[in-house]
Amino acid sequence: MSNLNICDNGFEILEKFISQPEIDSIKTEVEAFSEDYPKFGIRNANDKFHTIKKLCSSEKLIKKAESILKAEANLVRVIFFDKTPGYNWLVTWHQDKTICVNAKAEIEQWKAWSIKDGKHHVQPPVDVLNKMIAFRIHLDDTDEKNGCLRVIPSSHKSGILAQNEIDLISKTEKPFSCAVNAGDALIMRPHLLHSSSKSVIPNHRRVVHIEFSSYQLPCNLSWA
Repeated sequence: MSNLNICDNGFEILEKFISQPEIDSIKTEVEAFSEDYPKFGIRNANDKFHTIKKLCSSEKLIKKAESILKAEANLVRVIFFDKTPGYNWLVTWHQDKTICVNAKAEIEQWKAWSIKDGKHHVQPPVDVLNKMIAFRIHLDDTDEKNGCLRVIPSSHKSGILAQNEIDLISKTEKPFSCAVNAGDALIMRPHLLHSSSKSVIPNHRRVVHIEFSSYQLPCNLSWA
């Protein structure tokens, strides 16, 4: 697929978005993190790692997010993923439909409240998701052999989908494999249909997943 862009396809790839020194510094800090914590999926990674916090507030990241959202970009959620030989998982076709906020509140059409790593999560209406963007910043070369993300272009335009609709689309539409190099960023709408396979040749597949939103939350809530 040529001329990938987030407006038409719901995703795009930015080559060499972060430098090798930035990659190395994040890897080093995560490697030194407590062995008691599962490093294959670390929520609130910006609170746990100085290097990731610095990346989240970097001018290049904020400018890119705001150029897509056409408004102020508020940090929503940050997760560090690492698919390894010991944690080599399969993710079926799905949409990311939840956001992270500072408190629970009774709001019409906001549902499925939960607590994850001490933070409130909730599934809001699609108009909230339409004002969000996710950056998947890769710290390792990633292709189909080590479980790169696969997406179905433009599927986010169908809104929040029921499982039978996801099953139908995934069987009838051609997926795109997002093979990238270390330092590249995959930018996507969170409710774009995506999946990933287990690594055929298990190795590190480290990704910093960063979400931004331009949605104005009700006055009693803030982004967590």
